[in-house]
Amino acid sequence: MAGMSLEVRALRFHRTGMPGEVLQLDRIPVRDPGPGEVRVRVLAAPINPADLNTIEGKYGVQPELPAVPGNEGVGEIEALGAGVAGFGPGDRVVLPSGVGTWAEACVAPAADVVRVSPRLDVAQAAMLRVNPPTALLMLREFVALRPGDWVVQNAANSAVGRCVIALARGNGWRTLNVVRRPELVPELEAAGGDVVVSEEAGALPSDLRDRTGGAAIRLGLNAVGGESALRLANLLAPGGVLVTYGAMGRQPLKIPNGLLIFKDLQFRGFWLTRWFRAADPAARAAVLGELAELMAAGTLRIPVAGRFGLGDAGAALAAAAAGGRAGKILFTMPE
Repeated sequence: MAGMSLEVRALRFHRTGMPGEVLQLDRIPVRDPGPGEVRVRVLAAPINPADLNTIEGKYGVQPELPAVPGNEGVGEIEALGAGVAGFGPGDRVVLPSGVGTWAEACVAPAADVVRVSPRLDVAQAAMLRVNPPTALLMLREFVALRPGDWVVQNAANSAVGRCVIALARGNGWRTLNVVRRPELVPELEAAGGDVVVSEEAGALPSDLRDRTGGAAIRLGLNAVGGESALRLANLLAPGGVLVTYGAMGRQPLKIPNGLLIFKDLQFRGFWLTRWFRAADPAARAAVLGELAELMAAGTLRIPVAGRFGLGDAGAALAAAAAGGRAGKILFTMPE
């Protein structure tokens, strides 16, 4: 049965631009859930790069304006639409993209929310839907990795990079991790990275072959682009696959002809939204359920660098943009 409609606070942008300039705190109505929908009281939602790119008007898919950003989060169901079965008020669920999670409540298709245990830490549950499945699916979907195989990645200190390290370690795969700041090397080594190196000087150490035992690396994960991506490609074995899932460096890939002709490398892209759209609800739930269990066990954990209320959006955005940040920034409700 549908509940009463209500008015809530939400962060919205009425035009695209710099997030700190165009984002504002509004009061908006949240309608009753329709058939097959649920209304969810949001508990926490992270700030992801895709959210900021959307506000700036630079993401590949843009919403109609005005829009509430936030492409993941966790909350509790407070009202059910007609025909919804298998859920009840108070159930804790992970929210899908597209519903706008930087708000105190939202409406979502029941088929797209995934129930999680209330014992799972709220902050970790809020970050369950984007970075962990991106890492897991890239490790599984492109190359059939065997125990002992190596994976090379840049942006290894990002949330996805840290998930790659943890998931690879749990599956017996080894990671060669590239970062841009040398002070991150001991931190990621302590987190389980097998080899961690810095490309701060625009190059990689010359002894990487010795440090990886001369392994043939068949999978590379690129979140930077430009010269950093080329350095990863040069490390791959013939027939290897370089998967691009981000463009932090805001530079295109530079692919020399020889990497295609003589090494037969494959260059692929990964967009989690596309995977979720193609997967059936059972497959989506299975992936998120597997990752939720790892989070609950402490095997997989994303660091949190700060928590802010919706009314402190300016401070939250500044914290998200700060250099050297060691974790995600979250909006938490209530404040």
